[in-house]
Amino acid sequence: MAVLGNKKSKVSDEIPSSSMADIAFLLLIFFLVTTTFPKDKGLQIVLPEQAEEVEVSQKNVLHIIVNPNGTVTIKRGESQQEQVVRPNDVENIWRLDVAQNPILIAAVKTHPDAPYRYMIDVLDALQAAGSTRISLELLEV
Repeated sequence: MAVLGNKKSKVSDEIPSSSMADIAFLLLIFFLVTTTFPKDKGLQIVLPEQAEEVEVSQKNVLHIIVNPNGTVTIKRGESQQEQVVRPNDVENIWRLDVAQNPILIAAVKTHPDAPYRYMIDVLDALQAAGSTRISLELLEV
């Protein structure tokens, strides 16, 4: 009988890196193709074609003043009383006031130095409360 030679196969201790780049590009393409990007959700505000001024009784207006420090001042109609709240509190205030006066209009006035995000927080709160009658204006200082 012939004895076959003992051939030992040498096991490499290195990780084969010849196809690493291919695998990386395939993963990159896979994630680019399967990723979905959410659409930006904006406020759906319908602006009038032409500006027209309508006289509104002050008892039907809730003045919401956005301050530069992030607080919101609420003033009801011609009342001199002011209530300072956070933008998140506007939703509950609107719900309570519109329950008493269904034709209430939210007059959002933003201070020129107030960051844009504070006004957006107030508009989001009004939208969450179901407000459809909103007046926007820049506060004159």
